[in-house]
Amino acid sequence: MVKTSIVFSTDDKIKDSAIVSEQVHNSMNSYSIIFLDNEMLVAIKAPGASNQSYDQVRMTAGDIARSLRKQKIEKAVVHASRLTKAFDELNAGDVLTAFVEGWELGAYQFLRYKSDQESFKTELQVLEGKQTFVEAGKIRAAAMAFSRDVTNEIPSALSPSTFPSIIQKEFDGTDVEVNVLDKAEIVNRKMNGVLTVCRGSIHEPSFVELMYRGDETKPLIALVGKGVTFDSGGITLKRGKDISGMRMDMGGSAAVLGAMKLLSESNADVNVVALIPIVENMPDRKAVIPGDVIHYKNGLNVQVGNTDAEGRLILADGLIRAGELEASYVVDIATLTGSIGNALGSKLAGVFGDVDLSRKMHEIGRKNGDFNWPMPLVDAYDNYLDSDYADFNNTSGKGEAGSIVAALFLRRFVPENCRWLHIDMAGVMASQENGYYSKAASGFGARLLADYTVDVSK
Repeated sequence: MVKTSIVFSTDDKIKDSAIVSEQVHNSMNSYSIIFLDNEMLVAIKAPGASNQSYDQVRMTAGDIARSLRKQKIEKAVVHASRLTKAFDELNAGDVLTAFVEGWELGAYQFLRYKSDQESFKTELQVLEGKQTFVEAGKIRAAAMAFSRDVTNEIPSALSPSTFPSIIQKEFDGTDVEVNVLDKAEIVNRKMNGVLTVCRGSIHEPSFVELMYRGDETKPLIALVGKGVTFDSGGITLKRGKDISGMRMDMGGSAAVLGAMKLLSESNADVNVVALIPIVENMPDRKAVIPGDVIHYKNGLNVQVGNTDAEGRLILADGLIRAGELEASYVVDIATLTGSIGNALGSKLAGVFGDVDLSRKMHEIGRKNGDFNWPMPLVDAYDNYLDSDYADFNNTSGKGEAGSIVAALFLRRFVPENCRWLHIDMAGVMASQENGYYSKAASGFGARLLADYTVDVSK
């Protein structure tokens, strides 16, 4: 078996060799692969006290896992005590969890359609470490990996017809109850946003509800995830040389599903429901025409000014459903606007809504790696949604503040007597190969939503 050991620049084995110590110290990367006394070692450059973070731990572990995978190294061994000593400014148990999590995610591959590649993973063995922290890292990584899997999947394999069965299979045998609403039930419940958006597709819509009752004495938290399995833009057709990335327009639903998987497998003491409207947005002779009006169950009438602003139309039904369930906290998450990427780039999602909770979400993301930033709900932009013949429009004719206007649209459907947040993750749904990220779906949101649910349930 080809194996290696993971050591640190502060270890005596490294410090005792001036040449090796200098090599590790001068490396441009956070680690170096070296050979010392006929042994292959991965030497991690110990960070200074002011530079330590849990995401640095994850990124380093992910980089190493990928590098060793490419070299077909079968096993790597790390001593927990040395790892926690190197990151001594952080909680020891959380460091161990973060390292395992980063390792598992760095090893992630989506190879279903790569005919010339086979999956390979370098096994990580943790010595002396408390297994509860190791297992926590694996559970967190598995939840995020599931989010990546469904987001990476191709539209013919993951559609409104097949997505519900994929969800049922994943949660079969768990404490999560899955209820799938078919088109007939969606019609019965007057989920008219969902019914309108899906009209041009050959696939009938679905609406999936997942309930996890870890502790029914806790306030009910509703997680609403946008499930557009492919977004062509509808009649307002998208333009571009390659829009295959629009298969990832269900990234919000993937985040919600990953969160539910993480919460259930962690046996979290929470009371949570996931609400996922699932559609495909396609142009067809039956597709919704710009100018049509949707009559929502709560009495609001919405002009469809742009069929490519479809996500908010189906999230509206999810928010109405959260109100029917009397959720105390509601979070909706979606790849909603290109504007959020223009504002925050590809490293931060935008969070709108309750000011105190958006700050809490920001702090949770700083620790767990799902970075986000509180965004304003500017009332002065609310009239950008005005319509001449309906209650309001689904989009704005102004060329500014697109992500804020989208959030203001959703705010009109937020149930009374709940605390609400909206997460626009359009800028962060995909990633480049770096640290524990691969080049494809990022898996953003699974950890963020799960950790937020646990935090507000305390």
